[in-house]
Amino acid sequence: MNTQQVRAYHERTKHRLDAYAKGPQYLDWEQQPNPFRRFAGAQVVELALEENPPPAPPFSKEGSQNATSIDFSEPNPASPFAKEGLRGISLLLELSLGLSAWKQYGPDRWALRCNPSSGNLHPTEGYLVATGIDGLGDGVYHYAPHEHALELRGTLTPTDAPPQLLFGLSSIAWREAWKYGERAFRYVQLDVGHALGAIRYAAAALGLQVELLPVTDAEISALLGLDRAGDFTNAEAEHPDMLLRIHSGAAPQPAYLPTINDWYGKANALGGYPHDEWPIIETVTAATTRTRRGEWHSPSSSSENSANPAPQPDLIPLIRQRRSAQAFSSKASTITPATFYQMLTALLPVNGQSPWDVWPLPTRLHPVLFVHRVEGLIPGLYALPRHAQAEIALRAAMNPDFVWQKPEGCPDHLPLYRLLEGDARKAARTISCHQDIASTSAFSLGMLAEFDAGLVDGAHVYRELYWEAGLLGQVLYLEAEAAGVRGTGIGCFFDDVVHEVFGLAGTRFQSLYHFTVGSPVVDARLETLPPYAHLPRECEAHDRS
Repeated sequence: MNTQQVRAYHERTKHRLDAYAKGPQYLDWEQQPNPFRRFAGAQVVELALEENPPPAPPFSKEGSQNATSIDFSEPNPASPFAKEGLRGISLLLELSLGLSAWKQYGPDRWALRCNPSSGNLHPTEGYLVATGIDGLGDGVYHYAPHEHALELRGTLTPTDAPPQLLFGLSSIAWREAWKYGERAFRYVQLDVGHALGAIRYAAAALGLQVELLPVTDAEISALLGLDRAGDFTNAEAEHPDMLLRIHSGAAPQPAYLPTINDWYGKANALGGYPHDEWPIIETVTAATTRTRRGEWHSPSSSSENSANPAPQPDLIPLIRQRRSAQAFSSKASTITPATFYQMLTALLPVNGQSPWDVWPLPTRLHPVLFVHRVEGLIPGLYALPRHAQAEIALRAAMNPDFVWQKPEGCPDHLPLYRLLEGDARKAARTISCHQDIASTSAFSLGMLAEFDAGLVDGAHVYRELYWEAGLLGQVLYLEAEAAGVRGTGIGCFFDDVVHEVFGLAGTRFQSLYHFTVGSPVVDARLETLPPYAHLPRECEAHDRS
């Protein structure tokens, strides 16, 4: 029954050439929901802001055999988390869910964050559950990114258990539904995947490990206080997404879920009226709830990577400068084959390599590419099956006239295949809801999910497919920044037209997310402001340093 509801939702929320998925009739931007949740009455713990954070490992280590690799073979005893708990937590939060800048145009001003979000709406909320962390009392905390502060939601029952830091994520679907209507559930889940990637990269910058815990939604909800209806009276509810454990990599004890003693704080109402109702979102949310603990495995390697990339800029500056491109220059968007292959290599789920070491679930997404402007590469349609079985399945499911040729000069480790030669710009633009960003870029891509096979394991996998897509998107965002270009996600596309282009029938494979990379056109009318200049304590922190 639940998988039938998922399938019905997915079909109903497809964009089509003759009709878009159901959404609001108009948008009153004065009524946009508040992007910042607060809990009135909760004790606030201000976090320090540092102008000059400690040096980060390079995005790609010199001499590494893996693109975008960060070595976790030995714990980093100099990590801020290991020596100064609260300082490390502050940096972890700032670099994952914190503000990265403000943009201003005339009287309008809006915040950007390190974790991407469709339409900059940010449905994802972050929580910490701390036990035995230096400088922070044991408890459940909500992260308030605007204030860069923690709000104490609950205190823990005293325990002799070892120190532990859990990182929980939840979503407020209304923030997306306000703009996107019924299709919003898809984007909410993509943003969870983006947040997972943002947390993994932020932790990597601090020499920390991240572990995705196979717990149920009910366990997350109880731990974070999301099931306390009285704390959300007249406020939008939050749905539990995932629970992570952050550690230094030094053979940690098994994870445990502590008991909460007392609760504090009432959630604010986010507004965004008129408050349209989209009951199908509640239906698919209930249908995809994880009710049993997962039996997850360690990430597996899909290929041996023999690339030897040049050193990249430090990870922390890349995280802070990441932006979503709004437009591309068709004249300047050409990239080199080395850059192109580097980006695609980073999408392969190589065992032990960040960020794929955080993903214990099966690899189920496979990019199909519209290549426009890669030096020496013939324009056309390409495929990147991310494991060998997917290549077999895609060959059988796609247009039988596709050639499946490996491009000349493509690295041996990279399973990239040209399917069809030709100018793919018009097709890319059309299927992306007629958006120029899909055709003026160096390349764009869609992410095909093993849809039928995934749902065999349960309706909850529908969310996880989008999480994987969001994680892939986060890799592409940072790879683009490292290459001196820029990327942006595309959530608006004509679902079944994508499938027709590649000769796919039925629902064995479904396109869930699109992405495009090129040379950005910067809007000079927009002013960029520092992320935390509105906080007086930033100046104090700088004075102390």
